Amino acid sequence: MAVFSSLADKLQETFKKLTGKGKLTESDINEAMRTVRMALLEADVSYKVVKDFVATVKERALGADILGSLTPGQQVIKIVQEELTALMGSEQARINMQTKPPTIVMMAGLQGSGKTTSAAKLAQLFKKQHHKRPLLVAGDIYRPAAIKQLEVLGEQTGIPVFSLGDKVSPVEIARQGVEHAMANGNDLVLIDTAGRLHIDEALMQELKDIKATVEPHEILLVVDAMAGQDAVKVAETFNAELEIDGLVLTKMDGDTRGGAALSAKAVTGKPIKFVGMGEKLDAMEPFYPDRMASRILGMGDVLTLIEKVQAEVDDQKAKELEDKMRTSTFTLDDFLDQMAQLRKMGGMKDMLAMIPGIGKQIRDLEIDEREIGKVEAIVLSMTPAERQNPSILNASRKQRVARGSGVQVQQVNRLLKQFEDTKKMMKKLTDSGMLKPERIHKPRNKKGKGKKGGKSGGNRNSMGSMFSKLLGR
Repeated sequence: MAVFSSLADKLQETFKKLTGKGKLTESDINEAMRTVRMALLEADVSYKVVKDFVATVKERALGADILGSLTPGQQVIKIVQEELTALMGSEQARINMQTKPPTIVMMAGLQGSGKTTSAAKLAQLFKKQHHKRPLLVAGDIYRPAAIKQLEVLGEQTGIPVFSLGDKVSPVEIARQGVEHAMANGNDLVLIDTAGRLHIDEALMQELKDIKATVEPHEILLVVDAMAGQDAVKVAETFNAELEIDGLVLTKMDGDTRGGAALSAKAVTGKPIKFVGMGEKLDAMEPFYPDRMASRILGMGDVLTLIEKVQAEVDDQKAKELEDKMRTSTFTLDDFLDQMAQLRKMGGMKDMLAMIPGIGKQIRDLEIDEREIGKVEAIVLSMTPAERQNPSILNASRKQRVARGSGVQVQQVNRLLKQFEDTKKMMKKLTDSGMLKPERIHKPRNKKGKGKKGGKSGGNRNSMGSMFSKLLGR
């Protein structure tokens, strides 16, 4: 969540001072609100949004009944969390899926916002998590290589792309694309449209013509979160001209101030539905306002972590791993599997950042993917017998492994020591019951019935169960 790192640091530091006090005065709250106001403005949040937000929080904080289970400082943090959540939309906003397919989604946005890539990412998300049969429609006939880009993305994700080349009008391409979906059983159509460097009359008229012709069920505006206030202005204009249904914020993993994410909903009245969190094709996530507010305030995002684990981890495999840890039969092959699993779920740093109380501490931690690659190379340079029983690695064997993986013998020794330390730690945790895997209820998403409003939807996992799943495969 690099997009909010600076804002998060400032807010967390402010509230740390509040929670250290047994009793709050009006002066304390005023001082905290001044800091919050400056932090939000520096994060490029709209001035009007900041003004209204701070006024609401201050009014509630000064008039709040202090809950018995919370200190006054914690009560203020709770109010800020609730208002941040409301600012970003309160509940998760979903795609309006039609009972009679196909559901037609029109993607709009300026050139360079990440529209084409977002269309492919959304198609993959709905194919993988909701078992849809999407069709991508190549409607951008102006940008050089736009059609080819979509075709390449479709090939990478295994999703069909409908194209009529760049000599047919986008309106006709969209119309025939929908007809193609109906004839071929595609239940979700994502239409990629042309963008411009700036909003102009020709662009808007073309988008209006496409809208009138295919009558999309959803118009999603793709905006670049790194554009700051410009992104909000773009959203305002597109909404006024097209009446959009929701926003997709891209580049949310970038080193930017994040004002668009906090301003867009308040300014346009339209919800943020998805956020792009990286360049990989699976780096598109539904937007949960409550979870984002928790992450900004340093409270972690356990629900998203659990869902990431659920999507990739098998319960039986987790149980097998627990047995291996308890009996000290955890091998370097298992170690390699866990590293691959963490990479698949977004990497160790991203996983740790979702755990309450850990995110801020690891923000400046540099985890070099090349170093992880070296570890994999070392393990893969060992024979199956060596991976099963590292104790047979004598000096000559270690030299062979070092040569095969392109590292020094010292690095091989370091890895072996880390592996043994990890085994000991995992056994202790397992024996203590902290990593005992309890059956996790899978999300009911096969029929499109997911969890609502960021709630856990029946998941009642202990942290021990979650970590066992995280370490399992």
